[in-house]
Amino acid sequence: MDAIARWRRALRHLMTGAGTGRRCFPEAALQAIAAAIGDGERRHRAEVRLVVEPALPFGAALDGMTNRDRARALFAQYGVWDTEENCGVLIYVNLADHAVDIVADRNVGRRIAEAEWQAVCSTMTEAYKRGEFREGTVAALHQLADLLQRHFPSDGSRPNQLPDEAVIL
Repeated sequence: MDAIARWRRALRHLMTGAGTGRRCFPEAALQAIAAAIGDGERRHRAEVRLVVEPALPFGAALDGMTNRDRARALFAQYGVWDTEENCGVLIYVNLADHAVDIVADRNVGRRIAEAEWQAVCSTMTEAYKRGEFREGTVAALHQLADLLQRHFPSDGSRPNQLPDEAVIL
């Protein structure tokens, strides 16, 4: 990325305020998302976290931090890697970049193909283009639950290890 593109990106992040996250994900949407995560986790043994960030800090955006790098950092910060079966999944939404990334722990990452992860991300980004943040996120969570159920069906014995509520930074 050239210097002009980096500055444009950094300015876009600077101009995207914290209120953007709440406008895109009001309380009713957050409740529907938490319910979808909880419903999915009753069908499979994986743990899912959703983190929405309106914008990167200006310096991180200017330095060229990628969406993927930020998702990996949040995966570690929120302990998504620390699940009993190494089956944590983080969905990271960067509103300023209009980007979604999924980071999966090693046990899940080995079993689900990159194209399947990208399909879940596309469900979200396509809906977001239409302003359908709640609908797109819930649809993607159902899609993800189907994938995870196929590889990690629930046996009913595992307690919930991570909160189901989305994190809005």
